[in-house]
Amino acid sequence: MDPQPVTTALGLTDVPAARATQDRIELPDFGPSPVPDGDFADDRFLDRELSWLHFNARVLELAEDPEVHLLERVNFLSIFSSNLDEFFMVRVAGLKRRIATGLAVPSAAGMSPIDQLEMILSDAHALQLRHAKVFAEQVRPALENEQILLTTWDELDTRAQQELHRWFIDQVFPILTPLAVDPAHPFPYISGLSLNLAVVVRNPVSGKELFARLKVPDTMPRLISVDGPRAGNTAGRVARFITLEDVIAQHLEHLFAGMEIVEHHFFRVTRNEDLEVEEDDAENLLQALEKELLRRRFGPPVRLEVVDDISPNIRALLVRELGIEEDEVFALPAPLDLRGLVVIAGIDRPDLHFPKQLAHTSRHLNESETSKAANVFAAMRRRDILLHHPYDSFSTSVQAFLEQAANDPKVMAIKQTLYRTSGDSPIVDALIDAAEAGKQVLALVEIKARFDEQANISWARKLEQAGVHVVYGIVGLKTHSKLSLVIRREGDKLRRYCHIGTGNYHPRTARYYEDLGLLTSDEQVGEDLSHLFNQLSGYAPRSTFKRLLVAPRSLRSGLIDRIEAEIANRRAGLAARVVIKVNSMVDEAIIDALYRASQAGVRVDVIVRGICALRPGIPGLSENIRVRSILGRFLEHSRVFMFANAGAPMIYIGSADMMHRNLDRRVEALVSLSSHEDIAELVLLLDRYMDPGTASWHLDAEGAWTRHHKDANGAPLQDIQSWLLDSRARQRTAVRR
Repeated sequence: MDPQPVTTALGLTDVPAARATQDRIELPDFGPSPVPDGDFADDRFLDRELSWLHFNARVLELAEDPEVHLLERVNFLSIFSSNLDEFFMVRVAGLKRRIATGLAVPSAAGMSPIDQLEMILSDAHALQLRHAKVFAEQVRPALENEQILLTTWDELDTRAQQELHRWFIDQVFPILTPLAVDPAHPFPYISGLSLNLAVVVRNPVSGKELFARLKVPDTMPRLISVDGPRAGNTAGRVARFITLEDVIAQHLEHLFAGMEIVEHHFFRVTRNEDLEVEEDDAENLLQALEKELLRRRFGPPVRLEVVDDISPNIRALLVRELGIEEDEVFALPAPLDLRGLVVIAGIDRPDLHFPKQLAHTSRHLNESETSKAANVFAAMRRRDILLHHPYDSFSTSVQAFLEQAANDPKVMAIKQTLYRTSGDSPIVDALIDAAEAGKQVLALVEIKARFDEQANISWARKLEQAGVHVVYGIVGLKTHSKLSLVIRREGDKLRRYCHIGTGNYHPRTARYYEDLGLLTSDEQVGEDLSHLFNQLSGYAPRSTFKRLLVAPRSLRSGLIDRIEAEIANRRAGLAARVVIKVNSMVDEAIIDALYRASQAGVRVDVIVRGICALRPGIPGLSENIRVRSILGRFLEHSRVFMFANAGAPMIYIGSADMMHRNLDRRVEALVSLSSHEDIAELVLLLDRYMDPGTASWHLDAEGAWTRHHKDANGAPLQDIQSWLLDSRARQRTAVRR
């Protein structure tokens, strides 16, 4: 991609700076009078790793909130555990690796790597203790009030114990493999995230004590329903659950026949599971990745979780054999690994869940409000269609678009990126159907998508076997952009139909990930996508784009150019504002540009779900910047970039977060919207996110997040996700009338 004039690179020709008054969206003038630019202080960034821990603390706050539906609180406890596991497997593991190899450098916040690691471990341990306390002291008693009990073996009646005993002998015992540790048996390999029993047995003849390890099978449910699979689905009926490890612990004599059981304790290891594939030296990326996936299973340990009543001798043995440092040992009350609570969270008790929500077809695709998808191509010829999932159905929009393309004899070719998708993906099925129907189908499968590598390798091979042209993108870059391009013959011409989204082509997560997408048959967007796909599948390094910003070449510079334009507008007395909604705000160049905008008096609003290294509210630097975070029943996942543009707002949506990896090491794409109606809709939506009456978390200059969910009188503030659900219901009612 060659450098381009800003107007071309950003698509300004598609959103004219001067419009008739009736087409303009007037924005208020924000911020004080401009102040001179100043030198930036070295401490202008917050630590990204600690910021991530603060994000997970916000998840925990939802579990702590008694006004959140009880089983949703249980689900947030499970999500917290899963989030923290990934944080250790990737972020902590990566920091430890850099320290060990001498490659670690001070963080952007100026903290030394050793100090950063110490603070991370300390804060993470405190969070895990708080997490365990929330479950034990708040959520578990609340569950008991609803007759949902996490019980122990000793609390069960004789009949229940007998039934579980028979189940253990038939279903569990044959799977278990006790591993002794003695001169003939070295300490066994402990797989990452597995739950284990450390068992001490005594030979009754010699009196000698021996150590053994027993792995809790991860192929079985963690929580066992004592009263049957449907227990708990009826209010007032007792539903008892017992952990699998408790059942196993009660039957240790069956596994160590003839030995005395002295003691047993539970423990869990987290390992480095971040991938390091040297693409430049790999003749075959697929083979190199498969080899690395095998190696990942044996990554070094980065965390040891033990029950807080473990004996000092067993703890010392585990620390020594695993090569763990003392500050990497997390002593916690049982049960360990609360990810297993997802079983309880799934109980069918509507009164204990968020009200059920059914996604409906976008009003631009099906004005009759039937469940059947409309002719997507005809709808796209009429207008651009802005989708907002999960409020707009994914299955009757994006999925229908690709399924109709696969079955349409006029469709000549389909080009598609796949970063993550579901196990029974209708998107993959549609691509296979299209290939088998003789269409040209290109699938760019990102086989380096973290923790989905094995699944994506399987999809790639399945697609290849069906005749799909499968490519893996550009060496050294992950392809994270969410793109579909359909080429259809209409008369004697070819027409291109496009989808550009902020989320993955994953029908299941589309039900609870908040994302945006654009369906368009605009010629410029179609031309841009053709150039981009040619760049990804072949050799087209000099591609230029009109409506797209594409990383790693033009996305960061394009956004900074737009921010600088807002500064110029502010100084000229024109409407100037920047609003950015992302998952993470870390990139120093983008943050510094926002600081410059703030210094010039431009109002800057940032809506960030997870990490934020920007420090708002610092006099002379960022007093015109506000940072908010929204968490709730849906995972806020869309990326939106709004610029006031002197009263003719410009909006981009796409796949990129403001992080180094997204802007430098990934192929990302943002598209500018051209519909005045769509732009106005998103301007109002972003204003709603920032409204003081909307429940959110506020970030201060010191990096502390404060939850604002009630007004001065104690009344709840508006939950934006509920408001959006209600607004969609009002739209449907208006259409029917």
